[in-house]
Amino acid sequence: MHLLLRLLYIVSFGCTLNAQLNPGARQISMANSDVALSNDVFALFNNPAGLSQMNWREVGVYYSPAPYGFTELANGFAAFHEPFEFGSLAAGGMTYGFDVYRESKILLGYSYSYVKKFFIGAAINYHTISIKNYGSDGSFYVNVGGLAYLTESIRWGFYVHNVNRASFGNYSDQIPIVFNTGFNYEILESFNFNFAVEKELKLKTSLRGGIEYFPIDYLALRIGFANEPNIYSAGIGIIYSFINFDYAVFTHNDLGLTHQAGIIISFDVEETRSKRIKKFLSTD
Repeated sequence: MHLLLRLLYIVSFGCTLNAQLNPGARQISMANSDVALSNDVFALFNNPAGLSQMNWREVGVYYSPAPYGFTELANGFAAFHEPFEFGSLAAGGMTYGFDVYRESKILLGYSYSYVKKFFIGAAINYHTISIKNYGSDGSFYVNVGGLAYLTESIRWGFYVHNVNRASFGNYSDQIPIVFNTGFNYEILESFNFNFAVEKELKLKTSLRGGIEYFPIDYLALRIGFANEPNIYSAGIGIIYSFINFDYAVFTHNDLGLTHQAGIIISFDVEETRSKRIKKFLSTD
C-alpha cells in the first residue's frame, strides 16, 4: 500500500511540476519565462530555435536530487550543442523519478538562423516511462519553436511541445501538449525582462515573468514569477572564464521551497553570453 501511495503521488504531482522539468537553474530562476531568450544549451528543451544564436560549442548539466525534499521527484538533464555553417545541432537527455516510477528521454535538435534575425528549430524526443510491476512504454514526439529579433532590443519567441499529440499506450494526453509564447526586452545592456504565456491543454493558462540583471559582467541576479500554479523564484549566475554556474530557488504554494543548480561550459570563449551573442549577430 505504501508503494502504491508513493506511485500515485509521483504521477499526480508529475503533471503539476511540468514547468520544473524544463531545465536549467537559470531558466527556473526566471520562472521559465525565457521562451524569447533561449540562448544557452538548455534551449534544446525550452525552445530549440534559440540554439542557432550561439556560434560556439556548449555543454550543460543540471541536476535536482530532491525537489521539495522528495528524492522520488529527482530529475537530471544534460545537453550538448555544436554549431555548423548549415545550422546548429544539439543532443540531450533527461531522467526523472525513482526505482518504482521512472521517466527518461533523449532528444536530438536542430536550429537554423536566417540573416541572424529569424530562428527556427525542432527537437525529436524519444520518451520512455517505466512503472515497477506494470511494465514500460515509449513514444516519439516533436517539439518546434521560433524566435525573431523584432528590434535590436526586443525579441519574440514561441514553442510547442508534442506537436504530433503522442501518448503512451492506448491512453490519450499522457504526454502534455504545451503552447508557449512571449517576449524578451533588453531594457539596458545589463538588464533583461521576459514575459511569457504558457497553455497546456486541459489546464489553465499560466502567465510568467522574469528579470535578469548583471550588476557586473560576471555576476547575474535573477527573479521570476508565475501563476497557475503560483510560483516565486530567484537565483544567481556566476560566469568565470568559460564556466557558468547557475543557482535557483523557488516556492510552490502547496509544496514549499526548493533549490536547483546547474553548470554550463562554453568552449573557446571567455566573454559573457550577452556579449558573445551581440558579437555574433553583428558579423556578416
